[in-house]
Amino acid sequence: MKKLTSLFILFISILFFQNHSISAEKVKFLETDWTFKGLFGKYDRASLQRGYQVYSEVCAACHSMQYLSYRNLAEPGGPEFTEEQAKFIAASFEVLDGPNTDGEMFRRPAKLSDKFVMPYENVEASKAANGGAYPPDMSVLAKARKGGADYIYSLLLGYDDPPADMKLDDGVYYNKYMYGNKIKMSAPLSDGLVEYGDGTEATKEQMAKDITTFLMWSAEPHLETRHKTGFRVIIYLIILSILVYLTMKKIWSRVETKV
Repeated sequence: MKKLTSLFILFISILFFQNHSISAEKVKFLETDWTFKGLFGKYDRASLQRGYQVYSEVCAACHSMQYLSYRNLAEPGGPEFTEEQAKFIAASFEVLDGPNTDGEMFRRPAKLSDKFVMPYENVEASKAANGGAYPPDMSVLAKARKGGADYIYSLLLGYDDPPADMKLDDGVYYNKYMYGNKIKMSAPLSDGLVEYGDGTEATKEQMAKDITTFLMWSAEPHLETRHKTGFRVIIYLIILSILVYLTMKKIWSRVETKV
C-alpha cells in the first residue's frame, strides 16, 4: 500500500512539473515585423548599423562576440559599412599583440582582420565582474536560444515588477520571458540611451529591434544568399516538373490505348 501511495505521489508530481514546464514554454513572445523572415527576407542595412551601435555602446561592456571580425562589418550581406568606416571602427579598439623584437607583448589599434575585442580577459574575470553570472557570447545567440530573434527581442523588453508571491535575491531581476523568470542582468535598455546618427528615435522598442537584427545577422550572416539560392532551386524544380510532365504526355500520347 505504501508503495502504491508513493508511486501515485510520484505520478502526480511528474504531471505537475510537466504541465508547469509546458505552460512556461507557451509564453507568447512579443511580435514585430522582421525584414529577414520569409522566402524573400533580407536584412535592413540601416537597422544592422544601428544594431551595431547599440551593441558597441550598451552590450559590449559585458558581452563578447568572439566569432566576428571587424572586416565582417563591411562585407556584403551585413551592415555594409564602407571599408573606411570599418577601419575607423576597428582602430577605436586596442588589441594585445606580439611579441616584438624585444620579446615583449604590446598593444596596438585593431585592424579589419582582428576579431572583436573581448570585454574581459577570461571567463573567470567576466564572472567576477558580474556577480558570478557569465554574460554569454552573443555571436550566435539568436540561433542558440529557443525562439530565436523573437525571444531576444521579448527578453530585452520583458522586465517588469515581480508577482507578489515571488521573492528575488539582491542583483536578480524579474523578466517574464526569461526561463524561470529570473535574470541577473538588469534592464539594459531605456528610451534615449543611445543617439542614432541617422536621426531615428532611440526608443526601447527600436533599440531592441535593431540589436536583435544585428544578432540575427551575426548568427546567420549568409541568410540572404541562402534565400536567393532557395528561390532559384524552387524555380528550377517547377520548370523541371513542367518539362517532365510534358515529356511524359508526349511519350504516352504515342501509346495506343487498348479497348
